[in-house]
Amino acid sequence: MNQHNTAFNRRDFLSLLGKGATISFFMPAMISQTMISCSSKTIPGIAAGTNLGVNEMVQMLSEFTKTYQSFAPSDIYLREAACLAIQWPGIVLPIDPTDLFAGRSTQPAIGTRPQSAEGALGYYIHLRALKKLFDSPDISIENTNRLHELTKFWSTENTVYKTKAAYPPEMKAALPSDDYIGESGIAFSLWRMSGIQFDYNKLINKGISGLKEEIEGYRKSALSNSEADQFYRAAISALDTFTQICLYYSDMAAKMSAQASDSAHAEELNTMAQVLKNISTAKPTTFREGLQLMYLYNAQDGARNFGRMDDYLGNLYVADLESGKMDQEEAIRLLSGIWNMMVDRGYRYDTRLIIGGKGRINEPNADRLALAIMETSNRVKEIVPQVALRFYEGQNPALYQKALDVIGTGNPFPMLYNDEVNIPAVQKAFEVPYEEAIHAIQYGCGEYVLNHRSVGTPSGLINVLQALLVTLNNGVDPASKKPMGMPADRYAKYNNFETFDDLFSAYKEQVEYHVVELARHEELEYTYAGKDNPYLFSSILMDDCLSRGKSMFSGGIRYLGGTLESYGNSNAADSLTAISDLVYEKKLLSIDMIRKMLDANFAGFEKEQKMLLNCPKYGNDNEVPDKMLTDIHDHLCNFTRKQHENTGLHSYLIVVINNDANTLMGMKTPASPDGRLAYTYMNPGNNPVGGADKNGVTAFLNSLVKPDPTIHAGAVQNMKFSKELFSKNRPMLEALLATYFKNGGAQAMLTVISRGDLEEAIKHPEKYQNLIVRVGGFSERFVNLPPETQREVLARTLY
Repeated sequence: MNQHNTAFNRRDFLSLLGKGATISFFMPAMISQTMISCSSKTIPGIAAGTNLGVNEMVQMLSEFTKTYQSFAPSDIYLREAACLAIQWPGIVLPIDPTDLFAGRSTQPAIGTRPQSAEGALGYYIHLRALKKLFDSPDISIENTNRLHELTKFWSTENTVYKTKAAYPPEMKAALPSDDYIGESGIAFSLWRMSGIQFDYNKLINKGISGLKEEIEGYRKSALSNSEADQFYRAAISALDTFTQICLYYSDMAAKMSAQASDSAHAEELNTMAQVLKNISTAKPTTFREGLQLMYLYNAQDGARNFGRMDDYLGNLYVADLESGKMDQEEAIRLLSGIWNMMVDRGYRYDTRLIIGGKGRINEPNADRLALAIMETSNRVKEIVPQVALRFYEGQNPALYQKALDVIGTGNPFPMLYNDEVNIPAVQKAFEVPYEEAIHAIQYGCGEYVLNHRSVGTPSGLINVLQALLVTLNNGVDPASKKPMGMPADRYAKYNNFETFDDLFSAYKEQVEYHVVELARHEELEYTYAGKDNPYLFSSILMDDCLSRGKSMFSGGIRYLGGTLESYGNSNAADSLTAISDLVYEKKLLSIDMIRKMLDANFAGFEKEQKMLLNCPKYGNDNEVPDKMLTDIHDHLCNFTRKQHENTGLHSYLIVVINNDANTLMGMKTPASPDGRLAYTYMNPGNNPVGGADKNGVTAFLNSLVKPDPTIHAGAVQNMKFSKELFSKNRPMLEALLATYFKNGGAQAMLTVISRGDLEEAIKHPEKYQNLIVRVGGFSERFVNLPPETQREVLARTLY
């Protein structure tokens, strides 16, 4: 594309910035009456789910691209500010007539975000979204040709492509794919800037005008035309764009109010319009304004988690209650409105919202809001937001009791996090002082990050069960029969695994080979993320970026951390336990026999498979398999931890989690020596293999606390309890959980159901539409899960 054929250039932008102008480079024709009166789900003539018609969308994408091209590659600050000012009309969606808040959003086919759909980050191109535009019957021939030009340009200009192009040979060999769903493999790269948790307290306490004043103060002391000066000027421009979005929505709500036939609805919309106008500049003065500012800012950035809501909105909540501006029912109505927005946004793997715990500014006020938040989740009963309760000895006991009340109804929220274990664990794992560790909160599927002090995006996955299987086959993938993993010449020293120590050492070297490159990949991803983008909206609300005059990935963030998701840990431990027992101790099988059995998926080896299945398994408080699990855990976590010494990362840590990757990766993983059939699910998180825990709930919980929590960045503990236990034996349940947490339990994610519910839901899904289960890093209506994931959840022991 012609980089000089632009409607706007860098000099124009600098001139406008100098005048303090609010900038809009491209605006659709102001919202039509059709758009105002229709739901965002039913707007006619809107392409690819956006607020723009298909030809308007292509025009916006073209202007976005021309503006991007008009800046030097090194001028990332002002370039992003200019691009954000063009991009936003392709992000915003109309207010739905039932909405209490504005902020519905989508993602254009081309744009910039810290984390976007289709596995991308930074400047991205979404091929599926582009296809929708190409396939639209309304697209003109001229715009079809324009889209072809845009696709050609962004196919090699997007951040992921440029990062991959910088892979050194060793990284290419160890990480040949990022398709963990479609391919067999040991390690995979991921593309996202997850784990961003804003300083929402600053946002609420300062508002947009206060943030601009703070930034302007820093800018005055920065050298003219320095990198810091450009960062500050670009940040102010981004906030100007946000103000414009607020006013755009305010105007939309006012017009909808004028058209409303019902007076109550008209008043609701008029209130929304006034709230949006107020927060466009001033800091929020009411609970409703605080909710709106928080949500709209989050949506424009593209962030997916919502921090410690009881902390940053507790004061506004209590002030409104005590002044009579609202009562608790009104607060729950407003929270329900935000809940519904979060549901429709569709980020089921994220959307974390934290309540309770140490380190909150005004704990009594925060506690009152925390109770209302739990009651809202109790009434709305949806799969998001993923509410998590942090608790500690001495905290208001009403919060914990309310949590158990809500969970007992079959709601998977709140999840429970034990500060008494987690804070010391974070201190050691992250190597930070207590004053920082108290701010560790969860995001995504259960990873920890230091609230607005660090990032810790999981940019890789490792399948340790597949690592073992490839090792057993001397560097050959049992599925494809092709070479995989560490170089073949490394196996010679292990003498075809004459001893168990030989096998275990080879397995560990296999894991280490991949972890080294995964850590380097994380560092490289951050490097290119920072080269391309300052992520202005994020950087404004992340600690130290403004004071240092640097964006998040250019030296601004206080702690630049990374995490690595691990899967198949328990399967690998049970497999090694069985091999140790049957091959090396009892000598009933040989390594060659193990290979033949696995290659045949146990066909013709049913007797031997039963022997493997009957070997001791993790999850029964049995010292032998539990120690094997902790040996695997300690090696993986400790070796991964050391990688910060070989990179520029402050920390690099394992997360023992599961979303549904344990199932999806399992469907590409061959049969294993624990007796597991090929291409079936692996164990979830830190839990035993489904159904392997047969010695009762106490033994199960005793096994869960054995892996060391001080050497990783979060682990998932799924527990499935019967409603009878909650309703008829509540004292016993509380004693059970209290002992578990006292013995070192860091976390609990509870699914509470009646016996037989899951089996009946598979047979009669129409009768169980509201049965929600905790899968791992997310919750879902059981009937909406794919069959293999349903089987994995069903296999977990119900206590």
